[in-house]
Amino acid sequence: MHQPIHTLYGGAHLFKSTTCSKLNLLAQRSFAEFAPDSATLVELFGIPEPLAATVHARVTEKLRRGAIEDFRIDFEDGFGVRTEAEEDAAVDNAAREVTAAVETLPPMFGIRIKSFHAETEARALRTLDRFLSQATLPKNFVVTLPKVTSPEQVVGLIEALRPYPSARIEIMVETPESIFILPKLLEAAQGKCIAAHFGAYDYTSSLGITAAHQTLQHPACEFARSMMLASLAGTGVWLADGATNLLPIPPAVHEGWKAHYANVRHALYNGFYQGWDLHPAQIPARLVAVYAFFREGLAEASLRLRNFRAQAEQAARVGAIFDDAATGRGLLNYFERAVHCGAIGEEEVPR
Repeated sequence: MHQPIHTLYGGAHLFKSTTCSKLNLLAQRSFAEFAPDSATLVELFGIPEPLAATVHARVTEKLRRGAIEDFRIDFEDGFGVRTEAEEDAAVDNAAREVTAAVETLPPMFGIRIKSFHAETEARALRTLDRFLSQATLPKNFVVTLPKVTSPEQVVGLIEALRPYPSARIEIMVETPESIFILPKLLEAAQGKCIAAHFGAYDYTSSLGITAAHQTLQHPACEFARSMMLASLAGTGVWLADGATNLLPIPPAVHEGWKAHYANVRHALYNGFYQGWDLHPAQIPARLVAVYAFFREGLAEASLRLRNFRAQAEQAARVGAIFDDAATGRGLLNYFERAVHCGAIGEEEVPR
């Protein structure tokens, strides 16, 4: 199982068996309409030719094959506050629709329930049990737990999933409390946690940062991401960045794309290779950012890897750059991620 480059969220009240296929098509149409050629990538993002032409072609092909790699049916913020009867009805409908589409869903798929805080825990458990008892679960099914503040909440989710051993979980890092107990949260998950997602807006809000300054590149978010990297390094747990809340909707599609592109590039620089998308039209900008990021470094990484391997994996120097074993592992990681996401082809990896 490979890490997806994004997770797309959609409100549970809107989900149908055809939702993901329709969203795929919307992402494809958005790119075709608002970035009809590589010149648009040059103008919007400053990607030079001929790199822009290569990126444009690869993004077009990826969107044709399927834009969505990971999807969450959302019973939390994207669903809102509703009556018990309304949520029960939405759960029942989602279970039916997932079952109807189980063979055609994205490679990863799941639901986000409400938090296990006192006021919403009972509702979260009811939703979870009601959905799981009715739906035919797809492969790589994931349950996302938001606003985690204690290991006991993670244990509660693991216990609720005992009858469904194939289900995995994700934790959302949205509170200051969770930043300092990440190893304990992971231990409480008993090997079932595959990812930690950063909820930037809840996190900055809890710190008292005003709405105008709640951005993914705020220093408070930089600290949180650094803590997540350091605390979860070597565990195999995927890290996912938060969402860009400026949506690429006409007449401001390009403005939304530029904001999303900048945030995705910033996340990649900081070692976060996955992030949230809130709208299908954000996916093209994410793909452009990811593909440009990896392809920009292809020539240099190829040369460095060839030289490193030629030195029988001892330390090597390319020009003024000195590569040791740790950097060699980093180069291999670069190629693995670049190939998996579609930025480069396997034939472009040094033998």
